[in-house]
Amino acid sequence: MTQPRKNSSSPAAQYFAEVLRTLRVKAGLSQNELGERMAYSGAAVSAVETCAKPATDEFIEAAEKALDAGGLVSVAVKYLRLERYPAHFQGFVQLEQEAISVSSYCVQLIDGLLQTEAYAHAVLKSAFPPLDDEEIDQLTSARMERRSLLDRKPSCVVSVILEESALRLQIGGQEVMRKQYEYLVACAERPNVVLQAMPMSKAGHAGLQGPMKLVETPEQTTLVYMEGNGHSTLVAKPEDVGVLARRYAMIRSQALRPEETTVLIEQLAGEL
Repeated sequence: MTQPRKNSSSPAAQYFAEVLRTLRVKAGLSQNELGERMAYSGAAVSAVETCAKPATDEFIEAAEKALDAGGLVSVAVKYLRLERYPAHFQGFVQLEQEAISVSSYCVQLIDGLLQTEAYAHAVLKSAFPPLDDEEIDQLTSARMERRSLLDRKPSCVVSVILEESALRLQIGGQEVMRKQYEYLVACAERPNVVLQAMPMSKAGHAGLQGPMKLVETPEQTTLVYMEGNGHSTLVAKPEDVGVLARRYAMIRSQALRPEETTVLIEQLAGEL
């Protein structure tokens, strides 16, 4: 998930700008006056109303309170959050946040749900074509928001299988990786998270055909998401999903057990 979507004039952002402007005018407020009520500048209000800048969650909630909008403003949060993701990833994010279980097999990088902010920032900074600082910050923030799934009630069961090579890849340097290892161990202690590693000694295993994510919806339908180089595929055909689900089950059976994985991660941390 490294290619940004230029969303300053997206339909969702334009609609929110119109709603904000309409409610402000109806309340008889100038941009400066609304900004004062929100503890923002009038220029900040203007930037959102003209779609020059995206509205942050904090801005939206401040506008909701300042305008006493009865939920008309705050409801935009979940839609505008999607605009912070690349276009090819937005549909999956909706599925992921509503899922009752998410099962991932990752080959190059640590799964986005389990990344620290520094690790995510370093990954996005290495994107090509290069991203500017604002794009990197926006995508990093969006990735961190996905981690709320780990604390969601009702809980979502998250199963992640990482190639050992992904664990060993020194993204961002030693200090970034040290914190990342600590975070992985903490995640593995969660009752709704199962973390496993595929050891490099396992030269031949069922995952050699590539990464995947299995998502179980609230309707107990399983879908499979795959992506690479800015493109994605969502597999819904039951027979195809069945093949991939059985492949994932085989990968899981060939990987290290969770307790062995924790030992491996702690060993890698000790080598830094």
